Amino acid sequence: MRRALSVALLALAGLAARVHSQAVVRLSPGPLTLVEAMRLGREQAVSAVLARLNVKLADARLGQRRADLLPLVSGAGRLTRQTLNFDEFGFPGVSGVTDPFNVWSFQVKASQTIYDASLWARQRAASDSAKAAGLDAIAAGDLAAATAGVAYVRLLGSGEEVSARLADSAIAADLLEQSRQLVISGVSPPIDSTRSSVNFAAVRTQLIIARNQQDRNRLELARTLDLPPGGAVQLADSLAVVGDQVPADADSAVAFALAHRTEMRAEQQRLEVTQRSLKAIRYENLPSLGAAGQYTESGNKLNGLEGSYSFGVGVNIPIFDGLKRQTRASEQSARVEEQLLRLHDTDRQIETETRQALLDISAARQQSDLARDRLRLAVLELDQAEERFKAGIASSIETTNAQLNVVTARDVLIQARVALGVARLSAYRALGVLADMQ
Repeated sequence: MRRALSVALLALAGLAARVHSQAVVRLSPGPLTLVEAMRLGREQAVSAVLARLNVKLADARLGQRRADLLPLVSGAGRLTRQTLNFDEFGFPGVSGVTDPFNVWSFQVKASQTIYDASLWARQRAASDSAKAAGLDAIAAGDLAAATAGVAYVRLLGSGEEVSARLADSAIAADLLEQSRQLVISGVSPPIDSTRSSVNFAAVRTQLIIARNQQDRNRLELARTLDLPPGGAVQLADSLAVVGDQVPADADSAVAFALAHRTEMRAEQQRLEVTQRSLKAIRYENLPSLGAAGQYTESGNKLNGLEGSYSFGVGVNIPIFDGLKRQTRASEQSARVEEQLLRLHDTDRQIETETRQALLDISAARQQSDLARDRLRLAVLELDQAEERFKAGIASSIETTNAQLNVVTARDVLIQARVALGVARLSAYRALGVLADMQ
C-alpha cells in the first residue's frame, strides 16, 4: 500500500491546482485558462485601460492640429436701434441728430490658411505622437498580460502546495498511526509516537500556511484582472511544462526582440515627434500665406437689405521676434538629443531583458529536472525508512527526517515549475510575442 501511495505522491507533484469557491463574473464561462487570464489582463487591467485612454487623448490633440489647417467660418446677425449726429462728421450743410431708426445686419466671415509649413509640421508631429501612444497602449497591454500570467502561475503553484501539504498530512497521519501501533505492541518506545505526533502537527501547520497563501494569491489574481475580490476563480491549466519556441541563440533572440518589441517602435516614433517639432519651430521663420473674406447684408428693413463683400489674400513674413524662435529651437534640439538617449537606453534594456529571460528559462528547466530527481530519491528514502521502522531496526527519527526531505523536495519542485512558468512568460514578453502565446 505504501508503494502505491508513493506513486500517487509523485503524480500529485504534477497535478493542476484547482481553486474552488463561488462563481465570479468573467467575459466567458467555465474555468479560467492562462491565455484567457492574459487576455483579461490586457483588456481589463487599469494600466492597460489608462494607456488606451491616452490614445484617445492623442487622437484628440491630432484633431486639434488638423483644425489649424481647415477653414474658419463664422456668422453673425445683429439688430441695432440708433441715431446719428451729423455734426460729428462735419458734412457741409448737414447738421442735427436724426430720429431713431433700425439697422439690420447679417454677416458671414471665412478665412483659410493656404500655406504654413510650421502648421503642417506640427500636424505631422501630432500624428506621430498618436501613433506612439497606440504603441504605448500595446506595450502596456503586454505588460498587464504578463503580470496577469505571473499571478495565474503563482496561484497554480500555491494550489499545488496545498495539494502537496494534503498528501504530506496523509503520510504523517499514516506514520503516526504506525508508530502508535508499534508502541502498543512494545516494538518501539513511546518517544517514537511523540515524534510522529510533533511531525503531524508541523505538517498540518504548513497546510494552514499554504491555504492562506493560496487565498492571498487568488486575491492578487482578481486584483490584477480587475475582478471582484470577493469572487473566486477556477483555474483550467496546470504547471505542466509545455513546449515553447524561444530561440536558443542569444544574439538571434536579441535581434528578433529589437524588431518586434513595441517599446522600441514607440521610442522611434517619439523621436520622429521631437524631430518634426524642431522642424515646425524652424519653419516659423518662413512666410505664410492665407486668405480671408466676408459678405454682409444690411439695411433698416428686412425686405430692403443690400449686400457688400470683401476678399483678400495676404502674406505674413516673420522678421524679428526677440530671438524667441531661435531659443525655442535650441530647447527642442535638446529634446531631440534626450529622445536619442532614451532610444539608446531602450535598445540596451530590450537586449538585457532578452538575455536575462533566456538565462532564466534555461536555469528553470535545469532546476525543474533536478527537482524531479530529488523528489524521486526523497520518496525512495521515505519508503526505505518506513520499512526499517516497521521492522523495528530504526526509530521514528529516520521516518521523520525522510518525510521532511520529501516535503522539501516537493516544495523545490513546485517552486522550480513556477519559476519555469514565470520565465516562459518573461521570455515571450522580452521577445515581443506575448500576444502569440498559446
